[in-house]
Amino acid sequence: MKKVLKIIGIVVLILIILLVILSIKGYIESQKPVYEDDYYKDFQSNEELETKYSKLGNYEVSYEEHESENSSIKKIRIWYPKELENNNNEYPMIIVVNASGVPAFRYEPFFKRLASWGFIVVGNEDGQTGTGETTSITLDYMLNISNDSKLYNKIDKNNIGIIGYSQGGAGAIRAVTEFENGKNYKTIFTGSAAYPFLANNMGWNYDTSKIKIPYFMTAGTGKSDDSGKDSSKEFGGVAPLSSLIENYDKITNDVFKIRARSVGTEHEDMLVQTDSYMTAWMLYQLQDDKEASKIFVGDDAEILHNKKWQDIEKNK
Repeated sequence: MKKVLKIIGIVVLILIILLVILSIKGYIESQKPVYEDDYYKDFQSNEELETKYSKLGNYEVSYEEHESENSSIKKIRIWYPKELENNNNEYPMIIVVNASGVPAFRYEPFFKRLASWGFIVVGNEDGQTGTGETTSITLDYMLNISNDSKLYNKIDKNNIGIIGYSQGGAGAIRAVTEFENGKNYKTIFTGSAAYPFLANNMGWNYDTSKIKIPYFMTAGTGKSDDSGKDSSKEFGGVAPLSSLIENYDKITNDVFKIRARSVGTEHEDMLVQTDSYMTAWMLYQLQDDKEASKIFVGDDAEILHNKKWQDIEKNK
């Protein structure tokens, strides 16, 4: 009997050790960056403007961070054009809503690249952003940032955008539509926003009919975004075409709206594959960039003849 108990004890000890090892390994993996510093360098396109906006902008980028009293947010991380430290200009701001389990520090190069186009870009450490609550808290913090920050009086409060991917897409929609300070946003972009049926089940229910600002919504054609199954009855991928159509059609036609899918792109690759046009959308909406607008506006808009994109519908 003692021998049996000894063997059981050894087995239990081994299992505990394995669990500890797996836990440590999981933690290490969760701290690794998702993207390399030059993650955008291998992006390819045959279109002139998509190529242009996939690269770095002309602004040198600086960074500051602020501790948050909110346990989910932890830190508010801010990347911005360095030149604002030495002038009195205001700069447009973009709030980024994290995908599931991906805090801002894990994809810092994304923020830096976007800031290099002349934006103040803000993220936090929340890995569960679907309700939009921590995004709303982050926006409030930035709108009332203290005078000991280099960003004090440097935020153009008339030009604030929001972007979100996956769960963060649902969170971005909710941040715009379900919170009082959502009225401060001028435009929204989402990449593979969790489709309504999935979002509702996860407690991130949203209603795009409440959106009254220009909206560029995207998803991938890969099976992880669209499995081809009936998404009203079973999991049909994170953002099937039917969800884009539903979300698009709910928005009134007086709002400039675009839906489009990135050809052959799986869910996990959406950030990289939409990075260029997301940047151009924000330049067009927040900086009135006329060249960037050529991607989206008119019958000859670049996106319409770009073979990397399909299922496009827009109303301008």
